[in-house]
Amino acid sequence: MNSYSEPIATPPGADPTDPLSPGTHTFTVRHGATLVEQRYHVAGRGPLCVAHSGGPGIGWEYLRMPHLERRMTMVYVEPVGTGASGRLADPRDYTIATYCHFLHAVIRHLGHDKVALLGHSHGGFVAQRYALDHLMQLSALVLYDTSPVTGDDFWTAAVAALQDFARLHAHERPEVTSFVDELTTRPEVDDDDGATAILRKIAPAYFHDYWGREADLAPGRAALRMYAAPAWGQEPPFDVRGELPGVTVPTLVVAGADDFICGPRWARMIRERIPHGQLAVLERTGHLGHIERPEKFAALVGDFLVD
Repeated sequence: MNSYSEPIATPPGADPTDPLSPGTHTFTVRHGATLVEQRYHVAGRGPLCVAHSGGPGIGWEYLRMPHLERRMTMVYVEPVGTGASGRLADPRDYTIATYCHFLHAVIRHLGHDKVALLGHSHGGFVAQRYALDHLMQLSALVLYDTSPVTGDDFWTAAVAALQDFARLHAHERPEVTSFVDELTTRPEVDDDDGATAILRKIAPAYFHDYWGREADLAPGRAALRMYAAPAWGQEPPFDVRGELPGVTVPTLVVAGADDFICGPRWARMIRERIPHGQLAVLERTGHLGHIERPEKFAALVGDFLVD
């Protein structure tokens, strides 16, 4: 998909005590009565941007943005419950409030008064909630392929869009019907390998034209990882529509025109409610614009955050 499967190298002579030195960092966060390991990864050079990936439960690597790293210092959070970050004792506790707690710990650990924050998909839910609770920590906000609300209407629209996707492609790709059926039933899995298998199977639905670029995108698809426990969090449907006017930092809302789950309808809903928001819709793009249109995406976000 892109070069995200490559590890972020720690250069010779890097200061391991510097929380923003390139490479992987681990520290502990108190959560209730326990200490939980939190990992994050630093790459690039320039103004600071913290990025929170989606899922919940997808490995952070898919969100690598090498083109943006040419202009910015990117800090990729490895969310609790995924990868080598710690696990929660009670899986029901994988909630947006919990992710915000760990995100806040990362931002405080970096030692900057203010940072730009980018949240993708479910990570955009986290970013919205974080902005509402910790606005003074942020210099800017990028809400990328996300929504201000979930619930019945949100999921009904996603299922309908997936069914349209199946009708469009089933004649040339018969397997699309089975994986769309699998995604729309939202199957429960109890192990990471099972969750990963489902994610890799349904990955083409997240692109405008996966099969037209399969040679380019297939290696990234094979590298995707999904972790089961974060899906077991228990909380009501997400809805911050009434609170979004309180987000007063400059905000860029980005959506893929062909994103079946967090497309332009939901992006406009955010933009209409944020006082200093801008909206950008990427044409011929699905849920992963930084992979399908990496140069366009990096220019869009970089110009917003740097200039």
